[in-house]
Amino acid sequence: MTTFDSLPLQPALLASVQTLGYEQMTPVQAQSLPPMLQERDVIAQAQTGSGKTAAFGLALLQSLEASTIRLQALVLCPTRELADQVSKAIRRLAANIPNVKLLTLCGGMPLGPQLASLTHDPHIVVGTPGRVQEHLKRGSLHGGGIRTLVLDEADRMLDMGFSEAIDDIVKRIARHHQTLLFSATWPEAIRAVSQRLQHDPVEVTVEAAPEARPSIEQRFIDVEPARKPEALAQLLATERDQHALVFCNMRRDVDAVAQELDRRGFSALALHGDMEQRDRDEVLVRFANRSCNVLVATDVAARGLDIAALPLVISYDMAHDPDTHTHRIGRTGRAGQAGLAIALCTPREKPKAENLEQVLGTPLSWQALKLAPPRGKTLHLAPMKTLVIDAGRQDKLRPGDILGALTGEAGLGADDVGKIDVFATRAYVAVTRSLANKALERLRAGRIKGRNFRVRPLG
Repeated sequence: MTTFDSLPLQPALLASVQTLGYEQMTPVQAQSLPPMLQERDVIAQAQTGSGKTAAFGLALLQSLEASTIRLQALVLCPTRELADQVSKAIRRLAANIPNVKLLTLCGGMPLGPQLASLTHDPHIVVGTPGRVQEHLKRGSLHGGGIRTLVLDEADRMLDMGFSEAIDDIVKRIARHHQTLLFSATWPEAIRAVSQRLQHDPVEVTVEAAPEARPSIEQRFIDVEPARKPEALAQLLATERDQHALVFCNMRRDVDAVAQELDRRGFSALALHGDMEQRDRDEVLVRFANRSCNVLVATDVAARGLDIAALPLVISYDMAHDPDTHTHRIGRTGRAGQAGLAIALCTPREKPKAENLEQVLGTPLSWQALKLAPPRGKTLHLAPMKTLVIDAGRQDKLRPGDILGALTGEAGLGADDVGKIDVFATRAYVAVTRSLANKALERLRAGRIKGRNFRVRPLG
């Protein structure tokens, strides 16, 4: 059976699954959930978008005792963005279980508020290894009651140098616990981690069915280093409505490329690890809600980015290795849609292309790009604009309150209101760009949920 009601899930979780519209289990869920619900260790090879988060989320919530105030489940993720996504997914699954406390603990965030939140033990912590290790060392986080440890995207955590931190964390938590390990690839290093941390794990490997595999066209373009900015701008102006993710290998290049695109009239933003968390949040919000057409990012920063309809990925720099190249192109061609992945390759980067071709076992598709003569600046504006409301979950503000204010007193049609994101102390709403000033004026003059909040445009 591949339906969720065939599993021995508690009624509250089955109700959440039904509310979220999940019917048939994905292959990774069907293979991993039964042993996880039996509290077996599991090592699973699973790509982003395979349903793995719901799988381990349901498993850890099934064994959770909400009436017992102690940390019972720990989920480790490679990046803050992925940790935030996992937290949101688990919260949705836990919606029908009263009083479940989940905290997200990541580096790059102030320690003070996290320490204040840890005055009372949470039931679940989702975080990055460095910050979780720090709290365990300080004694602000107590791992003695942990029943379930999840390592999500374990291959990337090892790539980022978190192996020692993970080993140290395991030494500081309950000795007897269930360990669930999810990884997109199974290099020897992952096998070694499994042997160290897991006991007789069930192995789950799911090959995507041919019809489920993403339809991604790959192109490789020869380009001289000095012509890269021009080539990138021309590709963005002609391919796939400009909504694109552009990868650079170095953080400094991310800023330079984003600034150059902005100078050329594109709505482009940068994303990398040197940015403050709020700035990173706002960049991701704007890219996801179509207030920004082009996101320029490093591989680490883009990890965990989940944009369903992303038609174009461009490698401004060739990826350092084939695994990274695979992760990059996997950002497009999701949800059954066709995707396009383009790599710009300079003469110095040719060895990387040759190595990739050898690993793939198939010739790369090279395309000549005839650069057009320079023209005047052309604006490529994003279709939406983001408004920031200085209120959020702490003010009991919900997406429906914002939508009601915009389609009520502000006079916008429902089709003119895009994605709404509500954080703890602020909220973001995308509106059709041509109506942004009207919406801003109406919201400032009117009220949301009977109250006046500060509203301002973003970017």
